[in-house]
Amino acid sequence: MVNDTTISDLRTRLLVEAERLGFAVCGFAPATDDPLRTRRLEEWLGDGMHGSMEWMASRADVRRGPLSMWPQAQSVIALGMSYAPASDPMALAGDAEHARISVYAQGRDYHDTVKKALKALARWMVAEANALGLAEPALKVFVDTAPVMEKPLGAAAGIGWQGKHTNLVSRSHGNWLFLGAIYTTLPFAPDTPHEDHCGSCDACQRACPTDAFPSPYRLDARRCISYLTIEHAGPVPLEFRHALGNRIYGCDDCLAVCPWNKFAQTASSHRDFLPRGELAAPRLDDLLQLDDASFRALFSGSPIKRIGRDRFIRNCLYAAGNSGNAALIAPVLALREDPDPVVADAANWAALCLTAIP
Repeated sequence: MVNDTTISDLRTRLLVEAERLGFAVCGFAPATDDPLRTRRLEEWLGDGMHGSMEWMASRADVRRGPLSMWPQAQSVIALGMSYAPASDPMALAGDAEHARISVYAQGRDYHDTVKKALKALARWMVAEANALGLAEPALKVFVDTAPVMEKPLGAAAGIGWQGKHTNLVSRSHGNWLFLGAIYTTLPFAPDTPHEDHCGSCDACQRACPTDAFPSPYRLDARRCISYLTIEHAGPVPLEFRHALGNRIYGCDDCLAVCPWNKFAQTASSHRDFLPRGELAAPRLDDLLQLDDASFRALFSGSPIKRIGRDRFIRNCLYAAGNSGNAALIAPVLALREDPDPVVADAANWAALCLTAIP
């Protein structure tokens, strides 16, 4: 039998170690499946709101909760690293020369940074458990790439609540958190689930350029600019192209307007997530000239690299078409014969937009 005092002591020291490793928040939840989360997931998938993200549906049975994935789990440790920006994410809105990249993608790939810290924390837990005379715990770490519902688990662990834009919101860090989770066989005492503090605010709903929220707390990914610029292959539907503006990778609008961000301290942001100068305000004319090799070189170590040159250039062409900047006509025309038909289609659309400038 596990000694409660020993587990409580380990829990207390774990919070200190998590902070040392760069985590801004850490909470504990029981490793139980939640029928309400399961029902909401099934309804969302049933309505097709996941779009072409078939990986959401293919492992929905495991995504229901920790026990569905790993029946031996007893606790979930939910953690978050802050990436609160120092500047206004909306500052480049409407800029005719520069593109907008989502705040989270302007620094190093968060998957690498968060997973490295999670693994270090897991190793620390095993060593500490052994030193305390506990049976060696089993652990599994997750960062966004496994069928784990990090946001509702984070809410269950008390580190925040899911806002009306469906992202996790913290009273101390706003909605600028990269989330990770550790499943473990250790029976940690759970924290109290976080209350919803959105109240009557609907700023995130009103800010969405494509009306991607059919109702509060529900996102239709098929209309979301982050989905359209990152996950969606093929041409972006015509109805959304002008709404993209100069966003070429992701969208921060619903996050940026959240009033809880006023409490976020940029000093708590992990240094790996500081924006690279060339990604904070990239010039569209430079981006349109990237071939595959130069694209890979520019975005080495960045999450942007995973969408590939062709999808990225497609996004840049939509931004060029929306820019009203006649100086971009030449690089746009040069891409009309691109080997990738989606790029060529985007170039033709952008050329029509730019040549129609009064």
